[in-house]
Amino acid sequence: MRKHITSISNPLIKHLLLLQKKSKLRKSCNEFVIEGVQELKYANEAEYTLKQVLVCPDIFEDDIQLDALSCEVLEISKVVFEKIAYRSSTGGVIAIASSKKLTLDKLKFDTDSPLILVAEAPEKPGNIGALLRTCDAAHLDAVIIANPKTDLYNPNIIRSSVGTIFTNSIATGTTSEIIDYLKTNNIHIFAAALQDSNSYLEENFTVPTAIVVGTEHEGLSENWRVQAHKIVKIPMDGKVDSLNVSVSAAILIFEAKRQRLSV
Repeated sequence: MRKHITSISNPLIKHLLLLQKKSKLRKSCNEFVIEGVQELKYANEAEYTLKQVLVCPDIFEDDIQLDALSCEVLEISKVVFEKIAYRSSTGGVIAIASSKKLTLDKLKFDTDSPLILVAEAPEKPGNIGALLRTCDAAHLDAVIIANPKTDLYNPNIIRSSVGTIFTNSIATGTTSEIIDYLKTNNIHIFAAALQDSNSYLEENFTVPTAIVVGTEHEGLSENWRVQAHKIVKIPMDGKVDSLNVSVSAAILIFEAKRQRLSV
């Protein structure tokens, strides 16, 4: 018989609420919160260790077999669920999971010509989530975040990515570490910038490729422009000379995918 939690003063509920709010606690405990049936399925498929799954019987109607999960499953009241849920359309399930170390040495490729996105210093969870959704749609070999300004296990990123934080192969590192990694693995660096650049339509993305994008405000740091094999731009006919980072990344990524399909 499952334990039933009806009070928001329960120690586990208090811990979960703090995990949602505090990046330092997530890092010190190596734990984070997953909200939503789809997100939980993706995390389980990606072999994340689930520690506790909290389900609200008044809301939960999905066919996921909670008892088959190798973790503690607890029932919570609707009052408790409404207190801890970020949004109402999550299917009545929230979990605490162990985080993974997202280091470059963990990346593995099933191809001799990987296609990778590198995003330098993205800060807004919505932009990071959109980038991850784009990379999932294109089925990229990896997503690398350089100099991350936001904890990737932030609930807002998990939510905005619609769970694709679990479907992508992700690593983080400093700009210099990532450049060294790419060069060591003979991966061509295509840096998106306006200065001294060619149209992306003129480039060959069928080689081992890392497409590197920066923020709309700052762009890429000088190190990327110096170390890049090619600097590329997206020609624009309007008055504005920049696009949202996720839009720019999508244009470049799907051109690379198009080229690879035609080889």
